[in-house]
Amino acid sequence: MAPPESSPNACCAKGPGFATPLDAYKNGPREKLLYVPCVVPDHSRPDYIATIDVDPESPSYQQVIHRLPMPHLGDELHHSGWNSCSSCHADPAAPKRKLLVLPALASGRVYGVDTLTDPRAPRVAAVAEPADIQAATGLSYLHTSHCAPDGSIMVSAMGDKEGAARGSFLLLTQDLKVKGVWSSDETPYGYDFWYQPRLNVMVSSGWGAPKAFSKGFNPAEVAEQYGSSLWVWDWSERKIRQRLDLGDKGLLPLEVRFLHDPASPHGYVGAALSSNVFHFAPSGPAADAPWAAKLVLEQPWTKVEGWVLPELPPCITDILISLNDKFLYVSNWLRGDIVQLDISDPAHPKVAGRVWVGGLVHAGSPLKVVSGLPEDTPEQPVLPTVAGVTLRGGPQMLQLSLDGRRLYVTNSLYSPWDKQFYPSLVEGGSHLLKIDVDPENGGMTLDTNWIVDFGKEPDGPVLAHEVRYPGGDCSSDIWI
Repeated sequence: MAPPESSPNACCAKGPGFATPLDAYKNGPREKLLYVPCVVPDHSRPDYIATIDVDPESPSYQQVIHRLPMPHLGDELHHSGWNSCSSCHADPAAPKRKLLVLPALASGRVYGVDTLTDPRAPRVAAVAEPADIQAATGLSYLHTSHCAPDGSIMVSAMGDKEGAARGSFLLLTQDLKVKGVWSSDETPYGYDFWYQPRLNVMVSSGWGAPKAFSKGFNPAEVAEQYGSSLWVWDWSERKIRQRLDLGDKGLLPLEVRFLHDPASPHGYVGAALSSNVFHFAPSGPAADAPWAAKLVLEQPWTKVEGWVLPELPPCITDILISLNDKFLYVSNWLRGDIVQLDISDPAHPKVAGRVWVGGLVHAGSPLKVVSGLPEDTPEQPVLPTVAGVTLRGGPQMLQLSLDGRRLYVTNSLYSPWDKQFYPSLVEGGSHLLKIDVDPENGGMTLDTNWIVDFGKEPDGPVLAHEVRYPGGDCSSDIWI
């Protein structure tokens, strides 16, 4: 385990990543490359990893410079993590940050992509095959991966190969050999997780049953096939300590984020369908105090005409915390806005900024708003045009530069849901945007000259999902 931030040895460690979150924030290099998984929605060719040049001094700036196709069809690449991150910074013998770990949502496969040997042209270096994973654990529908301080790679699972709901955690070695499961305890639903070993805690969330969500979204299935709870785990004992029921205001809890400070007990989760943000923390100072979740951002659904339902949920699909633990970013995939919350007082966030980057709620849309827009947006916003491209879909995955000045945004959620809610996104392809941010005072501005248009890919449109940097970022690195 890493020494505390105040330790004189922290700055001298030789392991991967940074000694502290503030070290990364203040001294981390500017990102020069992005790795983005690209999904081929009709499965006619393999999904691939796009490498994008974002070095303003480079002649290939803002271009896809390499495409790494996977060896198989129909993987549905989704989220990614690293074989080693800042949780291992204090260990000089820790593995280098070499493999971008990519669980495949549809196939149940896990790829290890070597980004260290040639960062501009990564290659597949290891694969955990679904047959081996299922033989050892029975798990499939794999989602979030984090490296663990003991050198394992931990991957959350949402079900079995038949699509029945099953929340568990797969453990892999550094070369992606199957070790087994992290715990014998399981949750009804699985999705995301984040650990804080200094507090001996991990919190996980649950989306729903794969056999339901893999077909698209059916509101009639919410009560029986989707989750509304967080799970608090004893990190060292690998046991469930507590269930936090979020109720009707916390339907479909997705991304879990603790503050980056490893001593902080404050965390957040975004509930996709209810479209609210909950803050969670211990209910008291005692080490064994139960945890509690509190609704801290409630977003009313928008009353509309011309849509399949009379109300449209904003639909929170991603949240992200800046490395200085000052701002929480929230993407509303259906409504079309990104919200910046000042979390200087973690239990009482305040809206500090908002930017509209597509979605269903905009001027000229066939959907008419009756009521329920945010107070700072009295009328349906204008759909932005960026470098001549009219935006498709809504804001989805977020990634922030280490210094908190550049927010990268993609717009694909999951191909079955993209097809249902944004057919034009599937037909026209995804895109990557850049939003300029004031990291100290708040405020966001869409860069209307900056876009990577995945509708113009050489072999046809693809759906772009999560963004990673070679040296770690705000949602893949955990400090201990």
